[in-house]
Amino acid sequence: MPKLNVLVAGSTGYIGIQLLKLLVKHKYVKIRYLCGSSSIGKKVSSYDKSISLKKLPKIVKFNKEYLKEVDIVFTALPNGEAQIISKHLNNDNVLIDLAADFRLQKASDYFKWYKQKHKAVNNIKHSIYSLPEITGKKVKDHKIIACPGCYPTSILLPLIPLLKKGLIKKDNIIIDSKSGYSGAGRGVHKKYKDKNLYESLSVYGIGFHRHNPEIEQMINKNSKGNCKFDFTPHLSPMFRGILSTIYVDLNKTSSQIKLIKTLSNYYNKSEFVKVLSKDKLISTNDVINTNYCHISICKTKNKNRIIILSAIDNLIKGGAGQAIQNMNLRFGFPIHLGLK
Repeated sequence: MPKLNVLVAGSTGYIGIQLLKLLVKHKYVKIRYLCGSSSIGKKVSSYDKSISLKKLPKIVKFNKEYLKEVDIVFTALPNGEAQIISKHLNNDNVLIDLAADFRLQKASDYFKWYKQKHKAVNNIKHSIYSLPEITGKKVKDHKIIACPGCYPTSILLPLIPLLKKGLIKKDNIIIDSKSGYSGAGRGVHKKYKDKNLYESLSVYGIGFHRHNPEIEQMINKNSKGNCKFDFTPHLSPMFRGILSTIYVDLNKTSSQIKLIKTLSNYYNKSEFVKVLSKDKLISTNDVINTNYCHISICKTKNKNRIIILSAIDNLIKGGAGQAIQNMNLRFGFPIHLGLK
């Protein structure tokens, strides 16, 4: 099988670097262009020496003419920029976006939460929000693939199957998520310079984090609507990883064992989601540097209350790894290529 030619726009951020580390291991990928703005003319190895032995092109400014020479465009750019690139796609291009440009199905929601007008409204209908284990082969029918955010990935993987089966109540879901500071990008140290990132735990985005509409859109879609939840994110004094603790109430006919069986059956053939035995304590250390999501269902002192634990690596399963999963699904490659 011939290799696919790839352009990566936004290749020097934490997600971009992680994407390159995985792509160079994929036997059906050839990286033709690396595009940036402030990094033009530099080698990507100057941002991460671990990829210095790989023969990668120097970083150049994006030019729409490059699209004639590539099959796939990965965008790990500030919000709004993938929308501009999407307007230049030709019939042979597939765009896989790791930012938020096509995650929301309504341009009005994008404006509300991201405070900017959507620059490619007509392309929203050509896009698909793709959490690989949920979306599956539906990505084959779309040329723009929106990868979920890191927090929503850890949250939606356990919740969607349970909501589909009606096993948990929809009116009082509490989500507490803690992420490594890499989730805030390379500018995290300037943005949170007073937070002592290496030694303290910080809460942010209470009630109005931008991942709220993404979570709401997906859980309502999979539960016939009217879900009510509260989501609170935190920055933790570690570089990478997310641990989400989700509090749910059981419906009358449900139980801890039913939740475990439902998730186990749903993800029975999934390469990267592991449902653990009951009351299993998990940590981000279990999944760091992997594309896995670990899920544990735990009982509480309250008979009808359950705690769901979900752990991922935000840069891989919550970012670059998920993007490659979507590429593998879109082009019919084995799902694990580039990820093991």
